[in-house]
Amino acid sequence: MTNLEKYDRAFVQALGVKKEELGESLVYRRNENWDSVGHMDLVVRLEEAFDISISSPDVMALNTYERGKEILGKYGVTF
Repeated sequence: MTNLEKYDRAFVQALGVKKEELGESLVYRRNENWDSVGHMDLVVRLEEAFDISISSPDVMALNTYERGKEILGKYGVTF
């Protein structure tokens, strides 16, 4: 599985969105499932998928699908 597939899978499973919904328009609190609980579920899934620990400031900054890729890049994850 590629890193992008792992990333997408985390979003689909944590937020209950369809793969077709992934992209620039997927933004924290603009999707009914991406609330604080969904956000923490997403963070845990990303940490497990990539074997990383995301810092609190980065957890707070992860507010869009695209921004998440940038943040994971800080942890050595490439797409």
